[in-house]
This record gives sequence, C-alpha cells and structure tokens, in this order.
Amino acid sequence: MTAKVLLNPYSNRWNARTRWPQAEQALRAVGVDFELAISEGPGDITRLAEQAAQEGFSPIVAAGGDGTIGEAINGLVRAAGSPDGTLAPFGILPLGTANDFAEHAMRLPLDLSAAAQVIAAGKTRQIDLGQVNQRYFINNSAVGIEPYITLVQNKIGWLKGVPRYLLAAVRGILDGPTWKVEMEWAGGGYCGPVSLVTVCNGGRSGGVFFMAPHADPADGSLTIVHGYRPSRLGMFQLLPKIMRPGPGSYVESPGVSEFHSDWLRVRLDRPSPAHADGEIFSTAIQELDYRIFPGRVPVLSQ
Repeated sequence: MTAKVLLNPYSNRWNARTRWPQAEQALRAVGVDFELAISEGPGDITRLAEQAAQEGFSPIVAAGGDGTIGEAINGLVRAAGSPDGTLAPFGILPLGTANDFAEHAMRLPLDLSAAAQVIAAGKTRQIDLGQVNQRYFINNSAVGIEPYITLVQNKIGWLKGVPRYLLAAVRGILDGPTWKVEMEWAGGGYCGPVSLVTVCNGGRSGGVFFMAPHADPADGSLTIVHGYRPSRLGMFQLLPKIMRPGPGSYVESPGVSEFHSDWLRVRLDRPSPAHADGEIFSTAIQELDYRIFPGRVPVLSQ
C-alpha cells in the first residue's frame, strides 16, 4: 500500500525542511512507495493525518518531532471515530529537536536510513494511547513548571537543542511557580502544594529530562509524577537528578512521588499552562482529566 508522509517543515526550527531531501532519499532507497503532504501551520498535521487515514493510506508517517507525532495521533483518532476504533499503522521519521518518543520510548534509530528501513519492514508494536480532556497524546503531558518551562524556551530564539531546554529550565526555576492541587487516581489521592504534575506514557522530555523514568508505553497504565520543593535551591538540587534515567533519579527524592494508574483527576487552585507531547494546548487551565487506552496505536518498530 502507499504510505502518506506528513512533513512538519518547522520541526527543529526549520531543520526538518532542510533535512527532508535526505529523508526522501532514504525512503526511496528501501522501496517505500509514498505521497508527501506538508503542514502549512500549527495543527495542520492533525488535519492531514485524519484525511490520509480516511483516504486509506497505510502507513501514515510523521516526519518531525514529538509535537508532530502528537498532532498526527490526534488526526488518526479523529479518522477512527474514537480511541477505541482501528488506527492506521503509524511510522516515524525523526526530524525533531529531541525525538523523545522515537528514541527513548520506542528505541527507534535516529539515523534516517535506518528509520526508513524500519518503515519498509512494516513490523508494528501496539502502544498505549493517553488522553487529557479532549486531546490525545502518546509520549507525555504535564501541568505546572514543565509546560511553564516550555513557554520560556519557546521565547529563546538564539539557542538550539539541549542548551535551549537547560537555559529555559534555569529561568523557569528562578521564577519559582507553585500551585495547590487536588488529585485523585485509582486507589489514591493527594491534596497540597505542587511544583509539577507530569503524566507519561513514554518517560523522557526535552532530550535530557527523564520526567517518569519508569514509564512503559505498552504497560496499559499512565506513569504519574507529582513533586514539590518550597525553595528555588531545592528545585535546582532536583535538576541534575531529572537527567538520570536510572538509580539516583529525582523520583527517589523527598517531596516527589511516582506511581501508576489508568486514570487521573487534577484540580488546580490557579491556572497553569499545560502541554501534550510537548505542544502547549492551554496557557491557563485548572481542571484536567487523564485516562489511558491500552494498546491502541500500531507503531512501526524494530
């Protein structure tokens, strides 16, 4: 069948557009028959993915980063009619800044020739699908300081890649935003102050931050972390630990909790920004409801 490749030329600050000829050559070298559709602006990948699925293209391939992947997943769910419907096989050409879901959650190669070979092979792995309010995500979502930092880094135009994320994290911590929250989940709850609430299917964000180091995208549950440090110094002490995926992770620190649930209810005392798969979907939200749909997304995998 013919694949549909959805290119987000803005990914990685327009670097995706620059690298597209290399990706195209890689696909043709392994015999992938495809048509190309190019996003014309924010949210357009969702429309293109929905249209491609309705027209019967298979697989549907996101050429971009985590935000592009998230937009495409929302389009596939729309085409299926619901998250319980049959989603088209989904492939990834990693052209983003961090490529967190592709590299960390799926263990996919970042080399474009190798990524094209995965697409050509056609082998799929069933991955869980997350939902926050009316939006779907495949890697992670958050409220609190994490999306606050995303807003900060979006304003930094003179740095790229990991240094930009790190500078934004420092600036966000210096601002020191906190919230009071009421949270409920299967078998538990919490009421009190928070600096962050992160809800993960995959566990990495920003290329270096392991927000939920024990997340598994195919375990049928959300991995949830909430944490609070009352001082900027306390937050800075957590920063290097957030970059550790193994022993010594920040989730082992006082004031931080990591657990698993198939649903989560979050109510904040004041508005917070919120993101899903790295894309801000609200700059001021107070009520969020999360759930997981196990094994709904067939992702082309090794």
